[in-house]
Amino acid sequence: MIVAGFGFSNRATIDSLRDALDRASQGTRPDALATAKDKAPTLGALAAELDLPLHGIAADMLCAQKTPTQSARVLAERETGSVAEAAALAAAGPGARLLTRRVHSTDRMATCSLAQGKTP
Repeated sequence: MIVAGFGFSNRATIDSLRDALDRASQGTRPDALATAKDKAPTLGALAAELDLPLHGIAADMLCAQKTPTQSARVLAERETGSVAEAAALAAAGPGARLLTRRVHSTDRMATCSLAQGKTP
């Protein structure tokens, strides 16, 4: 299972999210999308467009993930180094590994990271 995890600004548009996914996936189609639970409604439009399930990840699950990216701002706000990486890893399940570190959309309003795991 490949999960595309997202982190994004409140100003991000669906185009920002789509661009971040395109840049991170480089043609790989994910099996699901994931983000912080409080951000999931915003990502719902892209999930519906792509006909993919969406996982809203609870804050404690985001914090439990070890991410290679360590943004000081995100760490202060969300207690994880990268919401995109943490969401992808959490949704992909135990033993998941990152396929891509977070990649920014062109407008820098969204980030996306892909993780692969065994969770269906």
